[in-house]
Amino acid sequence: MTDVTKEKAQGPLVVEGKLADNERLKGQSNFLRGGIENDLSDNMTGGFNGDNFQLIRFHGMYQQDDRDIRAERTKQKLEPLHNVMLRARMPGGIIKPEQWLAIDKFAQESTSYGSIRLTTRQTFQFHGVLKPNIKLMHQTLNSIGIDSIATAGDVNRNVLCTTNPVESELHQEAYEWATKISEHLLPKTRAYAEIWLDGEKIDGPDGKETEEPILGSNYLPRKFKTTVVIPPNNDVDVHANDLNFVAIAKDGKLIGFNVLVGGGLAMTHGDKSTYPRRADDFGFVPLANTLDVAAAVVTTQRDWGNRVNRKNAKTKYTLDRVGSDVFKAEVEKRAGIIFEESQPYEFTSRGDNIGWVKGFEGKHHLALFIENGRLLDYPGKPLKTGVAELAKVHKGDFRMTANQNLIVAGVAEEDKAQIEQIARAHGLMDDRVSQQRKDSMACVAFPTCPLAMAEAERYLPSLVTDVEAILAKHNVADESIILRVTGCPNGCGRAMLAEIGLVGKGPGKYNMHLGGNLTGTRVPKIYKENLSEQDILNEIDELVARWVTERETNEAFGDFVIRAGIIAEVKFSKRDFHD
Repeated sequence: MTDVTKEKAQGPLVVEGKLADNERLKGQSNFLRGGIENDLSDNMTGGFNGDNFQLIRFHGMYQQDDRDIRAERTKQKLEPLHNVMLRARMPGGIIKPEQWLAIDKFAQESTSYGSIRLTTRQTFQFHGVLKPNIKLMHQTLNSIGIDSIATAGDVNRNVLCTTNPVESELHQEAYEWATKISEHLLPKTRAYAEIWLDGEKIDGPDGKETEEPILGSNYLPRKFKTTVVIPPNNDVDVHANDLNFVAIAKDGKLIGFNVLVGGGLAMTHGDKSTYPRRADDFGFVPLANTLDVAAAVVTTQRDWGNRVNRKNAKTKYTLDRVGSDVFKAEVEKRAGIIFEESQPYEFTSRGDNIGWVKGFEGKHHLALFIENGRLLDYPGKPLKTGVAELAKVHKGDFRMTANQNLIVAGVAEEDKAQIEQIARAHGLMDDRVSQQRKDSMACVAFPTCPLAMAEAERYLPSLVTDVEAILAKHNVADESIILRVTGCPNGCGRAMLAEIGLVGKGPGKYNMHLGGNLTGTRVPKIYKENLSEQDILNEIDELVARWVTERETNEAFGDFVIRAGIIAEVKFSKRDFHD
């Protein structure tokens, strides 16, 4: 047991047993420094050794390799082509045009793939950064006011915020709170600045830091995700996250938040102790209590979360183990508040409004659909160049969305024509894109993700084309189904909040889940396992045929499959998901 858990929790609130090895490496890391600096100068390998393979995650990076050429390199007696993926910290997803041009230049000149990827965490990722360019990458980002601190690892990650450019004043307030929450929950260690930015070493006892006031010396038991959401659009999928602040406004002004705790989507194939879970509503808090409540939720999870079994270490499992009411009471005690009754709100949508919209302040905003979030120059469709050209002339900002799209925000009336001309010339605006394609999403998976069991990003475009054909066959081409694909059960593509969620099981094989809803407030349930790509199309064809002929007026696909008894509704995940 860590020192932190000894001090803060007792008895059944703490899981006893041999600690997971990650607890050892965090505790021995000297506040996330480890031997990363030594590994940087090791020219014998393109990767990081031992504990450092895990520790670089706390600095926003994952070590990966090109799995498409792994076998060939093994035959040549070469190690895998190690590189890193970096995920930037961008609370609320707002980025300035001049910052964009800098990341575009780095991606073009210093990554193996040359692309920028917009992610479901409302930020961008670099893929394929080789070891000699890693420090340059961090220093380039730092020079434009960006970092990657705590975008991975057992910490609070990039804080999402509803990308709402229309109600600009309310969005600005919510965005500012997302930034405050992000800063408040960041690790306080100076390891990032020391290693990547050649910062001054800590001059404490023995040259070491001695405290992480919120995260603790062993940091959190598992990753932790936070959002700020502005109803009625659930574009950040609150039920995929540990902690959510639902903005409550009065007369257009933010007055506080309803606090939702314990959502999460990751699971493990074959392990029924793991499951996706909706977040619980703890109640309303005024703005003044926001940061105290955020810290109280994080420290309660820090002290009570499972440090023995990482598969059961997320906040959702802590709530189910100790009881949601017990967890809530502890948060109230630590924050020095009593939750008020939740304020009424309703989610009515969760997608991005692709195309032009006009804000109340008279500015215009253009949401660009970016399939899979991958910005690259394709033949006849130079998307990456197009965004760079927009950045050269745009006077507002860009907003990355949690649905992998990009908003050109704050466009004056006189600049609309130029912005649209550039977007259309580079394939960033295409009136032929179907609603089904806009409502589909996938994680990265192959060739870079080491956890991938099946294709996702590379599979989705052709899958959507086939689903479009099925919808057309049944005379519902103008309608759509929330469709998401993940290459493994870890949840990055948020398939466990889709009407049809496909989860990779092996090469060309997927488990199919049905029954999510349009607003992202219901977890789907497994329908059939280990389906081939053709099996998936056959199932969708049969299900859509029934939906079209048997549904009630305007009944969505996910609602239909439950009402028709095709799949049971998941009301309480621990009980219902595997039943």
